[in-house]
Amino acid sequence: MFNRIPRLNAAFVGLAVIVSFAGAGPAALAENADHLRQLQTEAIASNRSSAAHWGWNAENYTQWGTHSNRLIPVYTFGTKNAGEGIDLQSYTGANSTYRDEAALLHLYGRVPTNTVNAHAEYCDQTDVFRIQQAALAAGKKHIILVVFDGMDWNTTRAAAIYKQQAIEYSEGRGRGLHFQDYTAAGTTQFGYMVTAPYSDGASVDVNAQQVKGASQAFGGYDASRGGATPWQAPAGADQYLSGQKTADGLHHPYTDSACSATSMTAGIKSYNGSINYSPDGRQVVTIAHAAQMQGYAVGAVSSVPVSHATPAAAYAHNVSRNDYQDISRDLLGLPSSSHPEKPLPGLDVLIGGGYGSRRSKDNGQGSNFEAGNAYLADSDLQRANVEQGGQYVVAVRTDGGGGYETLFDAVERAIQGKHRLLGFYGVGAQKGHLPFATANGDFQTAPSRTKNTETYSKNDVNDNPTLAEMSVAALRVLASRNDRFWLMVEAGDVDWANHDNNLDNSIGAVLSGDAAVRTITDWVEQNSSWDETVMIVTADHGHLLVLDDPAALIAPKSE
Repeated sequence: MFNRIPRLNAAFVGLAVIVSFAGAGPAALAENADHLRQLQTEAIASNRSSAAHWGWNAENYTQWGTHSNRLIPVYTFGTKNAGEGIDLQSYTGANSTYRDEAALLHLYGRVPTNTVNAHAEYCDQTDVFRIQQAALAAGKKHIILVVFDGMDWNTTRAAAIYKQQAIEYSEGRGRGLHFQDYTAAGTTQFGYMVTAPYSDGASVDVNAQQVKGASQAFGGYDASRGGATPWQAPAGADQYLSGQKTADGLHHPYTDSACSATSMTAGIKSYNGSINYSPDGRQVVTIAHAAQMQGYAVGAVSSVPVSHATPAAAYAHNVSRNDYQDISRDLLGLPSSSHPEKPLPGLDVLIGGGYGSRRSKDNGQGSNFEAGNAYLADSDLQRANVEQGGQYVVAVRTDGGGGYETLFDAVERAIQGKHRLLGFYGVGAQKGHLPFATANGDFQTAPSRTKNTETYSKNDVNDNPTLAEMSVAALRVLASRNDRFWLMVEAGDVDWANHDNNLDNSIGAVLSGDAAVRTITDWVEQNSSWDETVMIVTADHGHLLVLDDPAALIAPKSE
């Protein structure tokens, strides 16, 4: 039996944790000394916080609940001095696409307004794909992409401050989180990237899997308005970064998770909503497809539903990110609307959420939608199961079964039987994502911008594995199938928390993802090396969290 990975707990921040599943009132808050929960609760009650806000109005805590066009940090491991194309410096500084008008024309199909920048230090989101492509060409054994969905520099800094209970940086890579501090034997690098889409959406036919035409709202990045670094935004930048038209009519829309993940896995700019389709309607090859064709095992893990945008873009093809059941069919090697006659081979490992989220109809999924689970059709779950003649040992959330126990029992059976692995977990009442651990790790959530508060039963917490446990399960099964593999791990709940303007959940989600990164680096140190492994830790896009008083994230010292 595998040793259990410790869940998030008070060791992160030195705060007392009292686990309760019935919710907590003001008295319980005082007893818990749960500083972030108090801060978030008070901010939602008054719509004002001296600590932070979302948007460009400091007097409105919940002004902005969606994405931004901010530059996004990139942390690489196993890349420094690893050769042209793998080394992050192949794409930054003098090598930046954004210094070269011809390169921008090739990337976007046009030269976006105010986007050429002779002084650009940043790279592009598609360069994340190119690093992986170069690693594959160089024969690196393990290629790992970790995506903190929705985690920009400010979100990362908030989590680092809370974890350290100190403000230790105001620019650059920063420190305090594992992925910031870990050196990978001196091979780590840091940079930041533009995440702009080709366009802000497209008209599509889900049934025919056709792109009828992309939006005329084209992407780009103006550093003079958005900032030359993630930490040095000019005054008034937030309105530009939110995709609002500026006074002179400039409009650079922000990316969504589907388009941005497609850029990182397939190396193209596309329209918001695209899952590995180009703006002119072509299916494109992802790094996972290319690795699989070379004999690599391939897998994807997520804390949100298995067919949501980021894990979907690891492998599937669909004109719409909302066609969840068809996306999961591609991921599992079953016939789909995009591959009806010759299915894709399928991932070797797929573990994530979506369990318990059921719908009787769904207009976004086309005419072949099956009533039942929204993200993975009930019939497809059966067809995938090795016990029903499929290719996967299936681990499904079981009431009272224990998420760790059900998952690692399936891991052992998959390894022994030389099968693939499918893990299907989540909290159905919360759209299928894993429970938010919250900043102090006690799963006691505070209210969000909708005034709703997610609550979890004891079984909701115990019957779901953590993202770190999912990551270890994936590594073990992939390594048992081949000594070469490609893996995506997504901390998708960071994005969901930031959409909700919930700072407590956001920090907790970052810490959960950081714990998953630690399990990966531990695995590499124990089973491989940074000479034969390349890992990229980044995000697909940012939000508009502004830290007005970072010190307010630090818990007051008791008298």
